[in-house]
Amino acid sequence: MPQTLHKQEKEQFCKLFRQDQLTDFEDRFAVMEAFMQTDGHVSSAQMIDRLSDLGYRLEPEFVRDTLKLMCQYGFASKQQFDNGEILYEHLHLGQHHDHMVCTKCRKIVEFEDPQLEALQVKAAERYGFHLLQHKMEMYGICEQCMSQRREVLPLSEAPGGERLVIVRLDGGPMARARLMAMGLRIGDEVDVVTNSGQGQLVIGVDYKRIVLGRGMAQKLMVQVKPNTE
Repeated sequence: MPQTLHKQEKEQFCKLFRQDQLTDFEDRFAVMEAFMQTDGHVSSAQMIDRLSDLGYRLEPEFVRDTLKLMCQYGFASKQQFDNGEILYEHLHLGQHHDHMVCTKCRKIVEFEDPQLEALQVKAAERYGFHLLQHKMEMYGICEQCMSQRREVLPLSEAPGGERLVIVRLDGGPMARARLMAMGLRIGDEVDVVTNSGQGQLVIGVDYKRIVLGRGMAQKLMVQVKPNTE
């Protein structure tokens, strides 16, 4: 964050919090200071650890309450992505960005695209909708995780949302016959509907949902659908 913007945020924090006569102002200001020194997205637990590293011994509930107040006063923004974890990030007036989230390593990439912003405004206008605010979250696999991934992998390791092609059926003749009886054959395109990493997973093939046990899913070898464009 630019130093001038950092200074302005702190000055506004002091004015608003003192104006409303909030208690424990100095400790709340310490939370604000530590938060402004962070980059990206942080959880309340990470903020508690950071404050502890800085020598502050604040109750976890006090830190969470202060983060809540910072969101209320417009200094922070609360985000909850698909894994349910609540994260906080800086909220700068007049600025907006969207997020790309890696489903494998959970890395969050912030991005801005004026063309996307304009398209969303036009879409709202087309439906007679006065747009006040919005957020966009795109889920996928980041470049680093893709570079580490094997070209061919068991279906059991594929994340939800992935579109893949079956390249091999492993296991004995009975296992292969069972998979083929389900309508799964080499060359079929498969959509991973749900995969929590344990237990059963659901895939889509030809608009049909198929539930597979993890053992059977390990016998289905798949790869990313080649890009023919």
